[in-house]
Amino acid sequence: MKTVEIFKTDVRDEKNACEIIKFLLVQYKTVYKINFDLEDEDNILRVEANRTEIKIRDIIQTVVGLGYCRLTKFRTA
Repeated sequence: MKTVEIFKTDVRDEKNACEIIKFLLVQYKTVYKINFDLEDEDNILRVEANRTEIKIRDIIQTVVGLGYCRLTKFRTA
């Protein structure tokens, strides 16, 4: 079963988005597919997993720890 979580972020440029994706994939490379939609007004971070659980709290703490102050769970798709 595939699970998708959507987050609002304050990431505004492709360079920062790529840095976050690379960092998260080092931690979760075999579990998650991760991408940004920076054209969306909420600068969406989308995390997809081929299992039922995504570690939402860990993702939020990691991204905030990288210096991005706004990352909130938006919805489960």
